[in-house]
Amino acid sequence: MSKIYANAADALDGLLEDGMFIAAGGFGLCGIPELLIDALVESGVKDLTIASNNCGVDGFGLGKLLDTKQIKKMMSSYVGENAEFMRQYLSGELELEFNPQGTLAERMRAGGHGIPGFYTKTGVGTVIAEGKESKTFNGEEFIMEEGIFADISIVKAWKADETGNAIFRKTARNFNPPAAMCGKTCIMEVEEIVPVGSLDPDLIHLPGIYVHRLIQGEHEKRIEQRTTRPAA
Repeated sequence: MSKIYANAADALDGLLEDGMFIAAGGFGLCGIPELLIDALVESGVKDLTIASNNCGVDGFGLGKLLDTKQIKKMMSSYVGENAEFMRQYLSGELELEFNPQGTLAERMRAGGHGIPGFYTKTGVGTVIAEGKESKTFNGEEFIMEEGIFADISIVKAWKADETGNAIFRKTARNFNPPAAMCGKTCIMEVEEIVPVGSLDPDLIHLPGIYVHRLIQGEHEKRIEQRTTRPAA
């Protein structure tokens, strides 16, 4: 059965319901699933919990879902660059669960490998540790973090073959592979779909076994803070 769908709306068809848990790839605005986010906005699905490094910027990326009040809770590491995120959080309209970046990535990876929890030193002695189980190993304290098991994953790759074997470019590799792994169903958008056998196996970052639905499309690739210098 082909994994390739005509567009983002078709790829999400039959998967969405209010109150669902979504893992989203991307780092800042790098490697975000722009087309799938737009399709979520158009679907009107609401009360979402989303695990993602950040929540886009005002009016772009996951920020679009904030504008339409479709997100109930964010599980994130970084919440800068987005005034609406700050406003909703401070007004009590949006729940927020802070995660150190490495912890969030490892929670996704753990879920993708069927690991329900793990211990880490990150966050010990801070508010991150509040309410979490702790344990001592070799005289040092560690806190337990739970693996993330999402209903769906939405991610973006640079290139993939028709079975979903994927390559991510540079910073887009930070969160997309672990996010892809931890969803019951993974939907991936790519810039180019190539025939099976076209990719060097040693260069594949995510095996196609994790990917259930694929789309190809054009992407804006917006930059959060564009800094330039005058021409010489």
